[in-house]
Amino acid sequence: MLRKSLLAAAAVSFATAGLAADLPSKKAPAPAAAAAPFFFVNDNSLSYSYQFNATDPGIKGKFGKNVFSFTHFDVWAMGTNFFNVDLLKSPTIDPANGGGTGATEIYGLFRSTLGLNQVLGTKSFSMGPLSNVSLEVGADANSENNALAPAKKSLVAGLEFSFDLPYKGFFNLSPLFYKEWNHNSNYALNGGSTEFNGTWAVETVYSLPLAFLPESVPLTFSGRAAFYGPKGTGTAAEPVKTATEFNSEQRLTLDVGKMMFGSARAGTINTFVAYRYWTNKFGLDNAKSPVCTTFGPGSCKENTASVGLSVKF
Repeated sequence: MLRKSLLAAAAVSFATAGLAADLPSKKAPAPAAAAAPFFFVNDNSLSYSYQFNATDPGIKGKFGKNVFSFTHFDVWAMGTNFFNVDLLKSPTIDPANGGGTGATEIYGLFRSTLGLNQVLGTKSFSMGPLSNVSLEVGADANSENNALAPAKKSLVAGLEFSFDLPYKGFFNLSPLFYKEWNHNSNYALNGGSTEFNGTWAVETVYSLPLAFLPESVPLTFSGRAAFYGPKGTGTAAEPVKTATEFNSEQRLTLDVGKMMFGSARAGTINTFVAYRYWTNKFGLDNAKSPVCTTFGPGSCKENTASVGLSVKF
């Protein structure tokens, strides 16, 4: 996406320069062209989704969960920035600390890239379907008011390999180093603080517009899939080591804005259906951890459909 945005901006600059060169010298100088915007892309959206069969480690049973999200994505001359924050609200089956109401979680995620083609002024990192290689850094943070009172903080750093797909789609693959700190009220030592070993991670994100369908059916298939390696126990009080975590979601999105109001409103209103598969949630071993087997059997695996609506502004 970054490479295509840069090419488009360069084409506009080239056309403007050529037009100015053809003006007769006797005429007054043309007004200076407006400065190019800092961001080639600057998208913000609000969305709501409902998960039908959510789980929470240590909680028995499955339940519906309401999710409210704010998402930001931008592209500038050297790279991209992505930020998402979710507010997740559970029913009373997943109680807040002290009971009475459902638990509330806030989860934020940030990823930023610097394209090596742009930083080094080269095209060496573009060949075949590979469009760029980028340096990537990011962070996650969460807080939830349940009995465990998690307070996750994590950092990632590594590379992102960007590939072009048909119909202006993309596939990004990121091998990363991952480091996490958290909190667990079950452990009195250090006030419940936990610090995990650094480990490996692989994150992917992809999008493929289904442009082979009639224009009146503007559908896009997109998703993400991520692996996070074992990260120790986090504390000497925990006897069971963490396992490899896998978290994925596939989404089919209908561009309602384009369908109802034409290309000028493309992407402004979207509705979607999705499927999420998440096992060994937060690294907890679904087959061995007491949280997953004794206190909440099956609670460390999530297998759910969801539906939602998003509005871009």
